[in-house]
Amino acid sequence: MDKVCETLQVLFEEPFWIGVFEKRQEGKLSVCKVTFGAEPKDYEVEKFVLSNYYNLRFGPTVEFKMKEKEKVNPKRRQREVKKQLKNATIGTKSQQAIKLGQEEVKLDRKIASKKRCEEEKAFQFALKQQKKNRVEK
Repeated sequence: MDKVCETLQVLFEEPFWIGVFEKRQEGKLSVCKVTFGAEPKDYEVEKFVLSNYYNLRFGPTVEFKMKEKEKVNPKRRQREVKKQLKNATIGTKSQQAIKLGQEEVKLDRKIASKKRCEEEKAFQFALKQQKKNRVEK
């Protein structure tokens, strides 16, 4: 018996919402991309699929092997997601440059603050020593 698996993913790809149709059959994969424009509602997607599915032009088929899903602990998966989100970069080069500048300013401010704090502690210690010497005399 021939097993066919079809999926639809609705994604935001700057500046439009797109739909990616995937058709898996006998170890082969074919894909079709559709542009929706504005964010489609569920009923709009359903109506589109029902009325236009047979008019879609799927691309050439590609061989693929289905990986068996490993059972991953949910907490581990959550940690991996947090790690990936932490390492995510900001989009444009100019935004990355701005972020780098902000981090440098933050580091400079932190160093200056630490230096000020140490100077304040040294000053307070010197005052205590002066008071101590006056009391002893």
